[in-house]
This record gives sequence, C-alpha cells and structure tokens, in this order.
Amino acid sequence: MAKENHTDSSDFILMDFSFQSEHQHLLGLLFLSMYLLTVLGNLLIVLLISSDVRLLQTPMYFFLRHLSLADVGFASVAVPKMLQNLLFQVRTISYSGCLMQMYFYMTFANTDNYLLAVMAYDRYMAICHPLLYAVRMSHKRCLLLVAICWLLASLNSVLYTLVMSPLSFCSSKEIPQFFCEFFPLLRLACSDTSVIETISLIESYVDVLGPFILIVISYICIFCTILRVPSTKGKQKAFSTCGSHLGVVALFYGTLCWVYLQPNSRSPEQNMISSLMYTMVTPMLNPFIYTLRNMEIKAALKRLYSCEMANQNQSDNSEISLLMISSRPEYQTFLFLVFLSIYLWTLLGNFLIVLLILLENHLSQNLRA
Repeated sequence: MAKENHTDSSDFILMDFSFQSEHQHLLGLLFLSMYLLTVLGNLLIVLLISSDVRLLQTPMYFFLRHLSLADVGFASVAVPKMLQNLLFQVRTISYSGCLMQMYFYMTFANTDNYLLAVMAYDRYMAICHPLLYAVRMSHKRCLLLVAICWLLASLNSVLYTLVMSPLSFCSSKEIPQFFCEFFPLLRLACSDTSVIETISLIESYVDVLGPFILIVISYICIFCTILRVPSTKGKQKAFSTCGSHLGVVALFYGTLCWVYLQPNSRSPEQNMISSLMYTMVTPMLNPFIYTLRNMEIKAALKRLYSCEMANQNQSDNSEISLLMISSRPEYQTFLFLVFLSIYLWTLLGNFLIVLLILLENHLSQNLRA
C-alpha cells in the first residue's frame, strides 16, 4: 500500500500549464491583465449602482450588484494563486489553504448560480405580472432573496468542506487542476470515497439543475407573454429587458456544460483550459454584457458625470471644487471610480515592467549559457 500522509501536515501541489518558462511569464501577464479588468469592471458596476438611487431601488440592478460582487470573489479565489504559479513557480498550497480555497470557490460559484435564477424570476414578475411586481419584488423581498442566495451557497460549501476534511491522502499530492476543486481533490484520497462521490455528484447536479430549470420555466412564461403583445415596439422593449440576463445565463451555463459534460478521456491540460473559461473569462465578460447596450447604466454614468461637472462649473477655483466634491457621497464615489481605475492600471503597468525585466534577464542568461 502507498504510504499515507495525514493531510494536516502536508501540502498539495497544483498543476501548472505545460509551457516553457518564458511562455509562462507571457501567459501570466495576459491573465493578470484579464484579472485586473475583471475586478475593475465588476467593481465599477457595484459602485455605480450603489451611488445611484434609481438603480439601487430597481430589483434587477440590486441583484446585479450582488452578482458583480460574487464575480469579483469568484475570480479572486482561483486566479491570484494561478498567477503565483505562473510567474513565480510556487505550486504548493497548504491543506488548510486548499480547503479554504475550495470553500470560497464553491460559495461564490453557487451564489452566481442562485442569483441568476432570482434575476430570471424578477424578469418573470416584471413581464408576466406587472401589476403585482411592486408588491412581490419589494425591497424587503429582494433583501430576503439575496440573503437566501448567499446563505444557501455558504451552507452548501460548508457541507462539501466537512465531507473533505476527515479524509487522508496518499503520497501523490498533485491536484490535476490549477486550483483546489472538489472532485479532483477527492480522487487523491486513499480512503473509500465511492459513497461520498456518488452523493456529492447527485447533490451537485441538483444544485445546478434546480436554478437552471427555474430559469428555463421563467423564460418560457416570458416568451409566451411577449408573443401575445400586439405591437412590435412593445415586443422589442420586453425582449430588450431580458437580453443582458439571457447573455449572462448562456455564458455561465454554457461554460459549465463545456467543462463538466465532456468525456473523462480529456487530458488534464484540456480540463485546465476549460476551467479558465468559467473562472476568468465569464466574470470578465459579465460587466460588458450588462453595460454595452444597457441604456439605464449609461444614463446613470451620465448623471454621475454631469453632477460632477456641474459642481466644478459652480466652483470659483479648483480648491473649492475639491472641497465641495468631498462633501457629497456621489462625488466621492465618482472620484473613487476614477482613482481605482488609475490605481489598477498603475499596478498592471509596473507589473509588466518588472516581469519584462525578469524575462529579459532570464533570456540573456540562457544566451550566455
């Protein structure tokens, strides 16, 4: 029998991308840019909605704010460790760190899943039952739905973490993934995990299919209602309110199907590339899907910008203008958005310079050798 090591005194090894070192640095720069863009885009949406009373009182944007927060957390759980692996070749992760990463990863992923179902229900109420919409989707009801989404996701993650914690692992500790995922980690255990794997697989399918079925039923009712609208303009207006959400739903569940419904014969590298889609690409694209053709988001940006410009025009000098901006919350938010953008791009630029210098030194040493 292979030698067993208890997990509380050993580290796991995360799999890296099978590229040459100079290619890994370039890949790390690309992923770093995508990660900073993900954080910037989603935080901009959160802060914009929080600073605009009209958007904050609209259930769809109230849910969108929490979806963006979940996307920031979702990307921040796995991507920084992957960047550390690519840029500094630090592949090890402690047992407790692995469980913690798995817990937060599943929490944010499930919160995304539940929030998409809640947003579909919101669109169903707005289009199919407009007279009851204000009552059924009151602010208290929205708070309750969001709290249930976060609570259910957290409890679900606690369940998986508790199932994993008592297991012992064999001498092979290399996880065939760039982050700690439940099923790849479970397959490394020396204990008999057949029952746990079967129950977890059934529970995970129910966990994903439940919200997905609710979304499908909601949109079947929505489409049936829209088809009964007599005017073409009314149909277009109704469809436009659902377009962004449908795009995010298609991206989220499409990447999940691509990852988890593929045959087991795929190589670990193929699984890692597939996992990149829903850990990095999906959270990065969500802000663009919700803002490119969303007139209310653009109008909120214009209102925020016009308020700031009006305040500057009324000021006698720049010093007074800054004092007036700092006394109003909406101006503070606008300045925070600007400074956050500058700060993130400053980080990206300096990281690029440092890594290019390291890469140049590495190449020059190879040429001398």
